[in-house]
Amino acid sequence: MHLTTWLQLVLVRPFRRAGHRTALVAAGLPLHLAVIPLWLWLAGAIAGAPAAIPLPVLLTLVVTPLLTRGQRRRYRALVGKDLPRPAVPGPGRNRKSAVRRLTTRALWRQVCYHAVAGPLLAVLDLAVLAVWAAALVAASLYVWIWALPPQWRLTDLGYTTQAAYITVGGLALLFLGPRLTGVLVRLDTRTAEVLLGPSRTEKLARRVADLAESRAGVLDAADAERRRIERDLHDGAQQRLVSLAVNLGLARLTLGDLPEDARKVIDEAHREAKETIAELNNLVRGLHPAVLEDRGLDAALSGIAARLPIPVRVAVDLPRRPSPTVEAVAYFVVSEALTNVVKHARATRADVTVERIGETLLVIVADDGAGGADLAAADGGTGLAGLAKRVASVDGTFSCRSPAGGPTVITVELPCAP
Repeated sequence: MHLTTWLQLVLVRPFRRAGHRTALVAAGLPLHLAVIPLWLWLAGAIAGAPAAIPLPVLLTLVVTPLLTRGQRRRYRALVGKDLPRPAVPGPGRNRKSAVRRLTTRALWRQVCYHAVAGPLLAVLDLAVLAVWAAALVAASLYVWIWALPPQWRLTDLGYTTQAAYITVGGLALLFLGPRLTGVLVRLDTRTAEVLLGPSRTEKLARRVADLAESRAGVLDAADAERRRIERDLHDGAQQRLVSLAVNLGLARLTLGDLPEDARKVIDEAHREAKETIAELNNLVRGLHPAVLEDRGLDAALSGIAARLPIPVRVAVDLPRRPSPTVEAVAYFVVSEALTNVVKHARATRADVTVERIGETLLVIVADDGAGGADLAAADGGTGLAGLAKRVASVDGTFSCRSPAGGPTVITVELPCAP
């Protein structure tokens, strides 16, 4: 290690943040001492005048929010730290709102900080500031001595040995001061975060709310991306394939003098183009059908029912449309459920019911098939398990009742609160 680096670690680094931390300690001393007169008053009231006991208690409750605000400003101004704020009751000036504010755990944690932890921290503040004062005075003792008249220095030569010891002790305290200040600041900060900030339960609740909000944003972004892909395919690749199929059809009809091999190639290309268009239509419809965005669930589900080989009764009762994400989940749940009915249930008919009850979108898909559908045995990425995961992505509930011999009833509840 180079000498310069060693000197920086030993001489410079300990003092780099000592000024701000010492200022934080000094500014916290009057705030930590503010409640002590009220507690002395309370002690005197308990000893001599019990009827006056409520007054210092009420004053303590009144000054607690002011002291908390002062502590937050102290941290923000001196070390640039914002103490997290706990949840507070809504505004109101009636008796119930006042009682609600007085009975919150956040208020009484603040009282505990100012009335219990504050005096203890004030003692530590005084000790640390006393160490700094003693260190500065002792380390600069020779400066004070040389400021005295020369006659005194010549007549009292014995001061030199004692001053050397005092100066060395002052320098030791000077290097100890930043470490003591840092320990006290960390203790005060941790105490303030625990008692002046939100509780662990509130932090977890905020975290859950943030995660739910971010997940909703991801779902909305994914749904918007699906709609963009659908529009691009519908307006781009699909239109070009249609134009290609039309041109191939015209070529087959108008070019009658082509060799047989060339005609077979054109016929094959025309057939492949039409099959590709059909597959692309199914792909676009699976991504996000345009009719769902334009006309809503009723028209989109009726379109699904019209394409199935079994009769499907569709009943949709929605006074207003849900959010696009919830609407898309409902559509794909019904689409996949009806596909499973056709493939596996051996059913002769199916019923789809969609209605809004309060802030819940209720979706029921029933069929008269053989039953026996098992959610636990389904593949994790497809079938009923895939539907359950899609529903859970928007905090919905999914249930399937399918006894052996039927009928099978799938019930989905999707939250659609504004």
